[in-house]
Amino acid sequence: MLLVARYVLPVSAPPIENGAVLVRDGLIEDVGYATKLKTRYPDEETRDFGLAAIMPGFIDTHTHLEYSAMRGLINDVPYAAWKLHISEKETLFSPKDWDDSALLGALEALYSGITTVADITSTGASFKAVQATGMRGIIYRETGAMERSEVDSVLEDAFSDIANWRSAADSRFVRIGIAPAPLFSCHPLVFKRIAEYAADGTAIACHLAGSREEYEFIRYGSSPFSVHSTEQERGYGIDMPPWLATGVSPVRYILNWGLFDAPNVLAIHCVQVDDDDIGKLAEHDIAVAVCPRCNAQLAMGVAPLSKLMKAGIRVGLGTDSPAAVDATDLLAEMRIGLLLQRALGNRSDFFTSAQMMRLATLGAAEALRIEQQVGSLDIGKCADIIAIDLSNSSQAPTHDPNSAVVHTATQDSILMTMVNGTILYDGQHLHDIDVQRIFARAEEMRLKLRG
Repeated sequence: MLLVARYVLPVSAPPIENGAVLVRDGLIEDVGYATKLKTRYPDEETRDFGLAAIMPGFIDTHTHLEYSAMRGLINDVPYAAWKLHISEKETLFSPKDWDDSALLGALEALYSGITTVADITSTGASFKAVQATGMRGIIYRETGAMERSEVDSVLEDAFSDIANWRSAADSRFVRIGIAPAPLFSCHPLVFKRIAEYAADGTAIACHLAGSREEYEFIRYGSSPFSVHSTEQERGYGIDMPPWLATGVSPVRYILNWGLFDAPNVLAIHCVQVDDDDIGKLAEHDIAVAVCPRCNAQLAMGVAPLSKLMKAGIRVGLGTDSPAAVDATDLLAEMRIGLLLQRALGNRSDFFTSAQMMRLATLGAAEALRIEQQVGSLDIGKCADIIAIDLSNSSQAPTHDPNSAVVHTATQDSILMTMVNGTILYDGQHLHDIDVQRIFARAEEMRLKLRG
């Protein structure tokens, strides 16, 4: 199939005006000017999107699809209060609720042009959703315990789930990793054991230095998660955490427990970091998933994106929990992230639309170590491709397609989402999932959560 549009955005190379991409057998076979490719392949089926941009599918370096039905539930509170409220609501969900909530999120991701997700789950619902929809994904099994006596058993359960998921996964599309629970709900021995388990290259994802509350808890032992909080305020069902204030930053804390010794670690957020922390992340080749909207929504702060990138750290954009940001939407993530960096930075650190596009595609692929497969429109890579409409009045005339996508495109601009050469969204979801049933279930879950 020959995909044609006014613009082709390879990401790894400059935009091509009046370009085309040849897709065969799930791979990108040729990229160039439409006139040349049409002449070169005269018998090829052609799909012309007109005034649109063809580009690699978005890669979401951090999300929690199974929380999609909780969107809009807890509003206008900072991170610690939001986290505690969400933890209470989790107890209302049945296994079927988690599964349908994750399916709802996966459908929205495809609608939003996301072809790959890196998702943390404790239930396995997102693994099922990614498999069912045909998306590409890295699924991290979350595990953790605050009591030392529980560490061995929770890790054994996690390792067993990982083995089972791997045996059931289509390895062409889905990889399985592991994620320790957040620092404030996890015994430190968990990090050491996970690092040992993942010495073979198993992917690790870890929430790290995301909020001021977490930072103050680890360093000073004071925050809503601290030893001085009541059991009800913490909501974790224990009388005393198994450690006291450490006097170091969250990055240093994790480093001390050996998690960075593993070869494939993704740190999520990294908002509350200093120059020394950034140096340690770079030294250990730790990738970072930056989630601008969630960090702003929950008053967590703004990641020092320029410093992270200048240190040579692999960085990608993530959407984080739909329960926090209400929409799994990397277009909004790029736009808000760009404006935040410009507002808080200086002229020497001025971010461009092209840089943000890279963070949502090839940069994200590099952070997840899948850049040999996806992330750019290069010959030989998997045909994970989207088409974005640029024909709206706010986009006329279009001089810079990167800027037009970042500043003016919305979820409704997505015309087509393709994974491995198969079109999964084309104005409607093209698979066997009963979309209307999922939407109806979302309303049922909403009523349960608010009841």
